[in-house]
Amino acid sequence: MQSFRCVCGQPLFFDNLKCLGCGAEVAYDPRRRTLGSLVQQADGMWAFQGEAREPPPLFRLCTHRGAAAACNWLVPAEEPAAFCASCCLTRTIPPLDRPRNIDRLRELERAKRRVLFTLQNLKLPLAARSHDPQGLAFDFLESLPDGPPVLTGHASGVITLNVEETDDDYRDKHRDLLQEHYRTVIGHLRHELGHYYWDVLVRDTSWLESCRVLFGDERADYATALERYYAEGPPADWQTRFISRYAAAHPWEDWAETWAQYLHIRSTLETVTAYKLDISQAPLAITPFGPDALFMPEPAEAGAAFLAWINAMVVLAAVLNETARSMGQPDIYPFVLNRPTVTKLHFVHCVITGDRAARTPPPPETMAVVTG
Repeated sequence: MQSFRCVCGQPLFFDNLKCLGCGAEVAYDPRRRTLGSLVQQADGMWAFQGEAREPPPLFRLCTHRGAAAACNWLVPAEEPAAFCASCCLTRTIPPLDRPRNIDRLRELERAKRRVLFTLQNLKLPLAARSHDPQGLAFDFLESLPDGPPVLTGHASGVITLNVEETDDDYRDKHRDLLQEHYRTVIGHLRHELGHYYWDVLVRDTSWLESCRVLFGDERADYATALERYYAEGPPADWQTRFISRYAAAHPWEDWAETWAQYLHIRSTLETVTAYKLDISQAPLAITPFGPDALFMPEPAEAGAAFLAWINAMVVLAAVLNETARSMGQPDIYPFVLNRPTVTKLHFVHCVITGDRAARTPPPPETMAVVTG
């Protein structure tokens, strides 16, 4: 996440609807991926305060701004849509007259917008299913007393999420039941998006065979693999080969867990960089991952930059986890990176960046780590 600021000087955060300093309306432009304070124009349109361009680009507020979604995204004035690029992706919402569902939907949409922000920065395709049969759609559903249980999952571009995942007690119960260290709404969204992007970026491409070498053959019977996983658990050595227990269930789950992990790492590192958190003096010496952990040789600078980011994450995770423990909270980053996982992460990186991989920027000096 980037840091944003109102023209009055007050810091702005990604979910803000108003500036807490001057009271101005605040919104996000998904085309330029920027957030700022607004000033109303004629005909109910809005423009960013301090806009240098003349005439300034005009926008409408998303129709869901005043609704349960509390959406702060903008719709360009020249587009006929009533809803923003995020809300257009939501196909189904739970009945809002039922207990907790207004708060649940607000939390789901807030998490979805944050995930989409990262996907936009990565320039990944984000077509809405309402406009493209191969596009994305989100169904946020509740398990009703007289209906079937809602299972979180992905099917041909439709991502279903049980709205109870926003409830702390529900997540804690299932975290313990499934022996998970990490279970969040953002984590669910990133994981299920991993399944979608496997279809989009890997399935019918030249990446497929390499993906099978790294993650396993996805043609293995999925239902049988999951039945075995839930009956027997992961292999005893899963921590040396996978990023999570669930990644060991089936090659598709390994890919989705690794994809989610890549987005976790990238979003976290970009955020601490934007806020200029300095870990270069952290009293931690690590044995860094080297070029042998890369999926494939890259131009020296590109491979070194990717590894520098990964090694910075190892140190940052230790600092964040110790900070959380000092507050009596669970570890912020409850994962251990191993060499096979780093190789898989680099594969995901290569799939996402394509020919842009050679331009992966090195981390700033504040993210430099001490090796030993």
